[in-house]
Amino acid sequence: MKSKPNLAEYLKKHWLLVGIFNCIFLASLFPSLGVKEGPLRPEYTVKYGAVSIIFFISGLSLKTDSIYYTLRQHRLHLFIQGFTFVFIPIFIQLLIVALNILGVDAWIIKGLITVACMPPPVSSAVILTKAAQGNETAAIFNSIVGSFLGIIVTPLLLLFNLGFTTVVPLLGTVVQLSVTVLFPLLLGQSLRKFTEFRGHNLPLNGVSQCALLFVIYTTFCDTFHNPDTGLYATDILVTMILVLLIQMFLLLLSFSFAKSLKYFTPADVVCAMFCSTHKSLTLGIPILRIMFHGLSHLSQISLPLLVYHPTQMILGGLLVSNLKDWVNSRRIKKPPV
Repeated sequence: MKSKPNLAEYLKKHWLLVGIFNCIFLASLFPSLGVKEGPLRPEYTVKYGAVSIIFFISGLSLKTDSIYYTLRQHRLHLFIQGFTFVFIPIFIQLLIVALNILGVDAWIIKGLITVACMPPPVSSAVILTKAAQGNETAAIFNSIVGSFLGIIVTPLLLLFNLGFTTVVPLLGTVVQLSVTVLFPLLLGQSLRKFTEFRGHNLPLNGVSQCALLFVIYTTFCDTFHNPDTGLYATDILVTMILVLLIQMFLLLLSFSFAKSLKYFTPADVVCAMFCSTHKSLTLGIPILRIMFHGLSHLSQISLPLLVYHPTQMILGGLLVSNLKDWVNSRRIKKPPV
């Protein structure tokens, strides 16, 4: 009979989740440290530091044959991008019918529509997939593809769902993605291919997850630094409950649907679940500021995305350990492509 794990073993197994809650607690105590233009300068250290480190380590750890295999996983890519850009917007539009009946603020509803049109982020989904021993290579590929698609698809979705759109800074977005994602990824892959350096005894996975924790800390610093949003407490509470329920439903649905498809391995299912349900704050906030600049309702519109971003990381942290155990218990050969 196995003995129950003690507290130290539990904390070691769930250290990422513990780290997430510690980051939230520290951000509530010292929000001014991690805000934009604060002492930690997240506009540089996060955008060009933490994110670049995450993708450099990913490039260094990815095997070339896994990259070739991933490029041929057309059904997985189609599932993720279709769920992100097609299913979620349709689902939110159907949900809005019920929300209108319940009398939810119309501007918060517009914020939910905007969230539904956003592309996936380039860091959190990758790290959570890797932490849960999912298909990291596919997560990287779909995060990058989804971000580039978002430059074109997101404005079109907003035009269709809201009746107007915005101009996404195309050149600036492409340059930023290239500098912070593609270049570090290619640099890590080049080091792996042309040298014998593999990180050796360095805890690369731990470093990646620490970089994600830094992103989470600075995200919550922004949240706690600006508590006066001009919203009623009921608006904030309703938004938090809605976003939480929406994310839980989407995570469960994507997991169940992907698991039911016989050509997806458990690692693919984990990748599909995180990459298809996460939404980008990095691209979303600039779009919102451009679209609704000068409107008194900007706070209501921005609130769903501001809540969605940290919630997806908290829920992901809660699920990582169980998903990792599930993947390890369901190890099977890769299905034919």
